[in-house]
Amino acid sequence: MTLTADRPAAPAAPGAPGAPGVAAPAVHQLGGQLGARIDGVHLGDDLTAEQVATIRAALLTHKVVFLRDQHDLDDDAHARFAERLGPLTTAHPTVNTGSARVLRVTANRGMAANSWHTDVTFVDRVPAISVLRAVTLPPYGGTTVWANTVAAYASLPAPLRALADGLWAVHTNSYDYAQLDEEHDQPDANYSRDDFTSTVFETRHPVVRVHPETGERSLVLGNFVKRIEGLTSAESHQVFHLFQNRITRLENTLRWSWQPGDLAIWDNRATQHYAVADFDEHPREMRRITVAGDVPVSVDGERSVVLQGDARAYARLDELIS
Repeated sequence: MTLTADRPAAPAAPGAPGAPGVAAPAVHQLGGQLGARIDGVHLGDDLTAEQVATIRAALLTHKVVFLRDQHDLDDDAHARFAERLGPLTTAHPTVNTGSARVLRVTANRGMAANSWHTDVTFVDRVPAISVLRAVTLPPYGGTTVWANTVAAYASLPAPLRALADGLWAVHTNSYDYAQLDEEHDQPDANYSRDDFTSTVFETRHPVVRVHPETGERSLVLGNFVKRIEGLTSAESHQVFHLFQNRITRLENTLRWSWQPGDLAIWDNRATQHYAVADFDEHPREMRRITVAGDVPVSVDGERSVVLQGDARAYARLDELIS
């Protein structure tokens, strides 16, 4: 997606973030369906509660937000900021890249998560927010694309919304990412597919969940989906792609070209993303810290169900802020 002129947000009301005495971040919308750039704030320890509230409000509205020039952030400062948004998960349910909280996402042979997905949907407690920091960037390529799963649901014709509302899907880490492909025998330079599936998780999620903060409905799909329940393999494949293709329509996406010092924050309950593997053999390293989320709830009020695996070591539901 080509970025056009930014549209500044409306001025803050008196007493709100941005009022006299409070340095308000400036939020600039980047796309019609999702995306904003936030200027005028540094994510250090002096970040105020009002600034954090502005960032969170922008995130809920725009689904993914970007902050440039955060060059001073190291892993510890990155984690301290992410924790301002909510309790943190461990780095990953199965993969250890050397830190309890920070997942190193490293590629040195053109590898990337070149598959549409929502982070860690194979567990029941799907992460709420992901905070990704650029550490090493290739001289070209290496962009990331996000898609708005709320807008995708809202744009469905009524018959397809009714169908989606009643569907459930099984998500697992032993499917898709764990399969060998023609190019690579491991998904990341730091871990193998055997590491990724060292503990197998399967979870039954509604295809449509209700967002716990906004009340919006969003599609829960992506390439951790193993099957749609109640359908044959052929039917499951067709129905999956019927809705997945709606999510990834170009007008529903935003593509970000990374620069040194960039940080991206996305609402994992309302988006999918795709890291584009188009940087040949140049090194690329990103570091991700994840804010814990709740168990998805269907439009009928039914919660997701664990079929295999125990994610309590990854995220504690009793630590979530109600």
